[in-house]
Amino acid sequence: MAGIPIYATAIQPEWIDYNGHVRDAYYALIVSVAIDALMDRIGLDEGYRAGTGCTIYTLEMHLNYLKEVHQSDTAAVSVRILAADHKRIHAAFEIARSGKAGIAATAEVMLLHVRQESGQVASQPFPPQVSSAIAQLQAASATLPAEGPGSRRMELRPPSRA
Repeated sequence: MAGIPIYATAIQPEWIDYNGHVRDAYYALIVSVAIDALMDRIGLDEGYRAGTGCTIYTLEMHLNYLKEVHQSDTAAVSVRILAADHKRIHAAFEIARSGKAGIAATAEVMLLHVRQESGQVASQPFPPQVSSAIAQLQAASATLPAEGPGSRRMELRPPSRA
């Protein structure tokens, strides 16, 4: 695993589809819980959220499915911080199958720090200690290579004419 280990989970039986592997939506669930683990790691934990009304929203997620994940597998997720600014994090997650070679899936996400107050949601700068934790994680992951593809524009190209 090329990134910084952040989360691991056993594969639940209800996640398995009629093809005998993890249904596509559950890859997003695994990444979503890994984002929670990232939040805890950088100081946006339950106490912070309860005390400030601030949290992280996922603005965009690009998933690449590379290898099948089966019920007998354990999903091990790593993270790399690709970029960050005063209120956003651009992160790459890689899902590996413990004990097996290669990456099973990748997810590239854009996260936004927001305050939820009186039914309203507005973007909010990170507090200094969180910005510092993000910068440290970004520095620690800066030289780690990606094992899977990054996001790209999705399109159907017209057939070329010979």
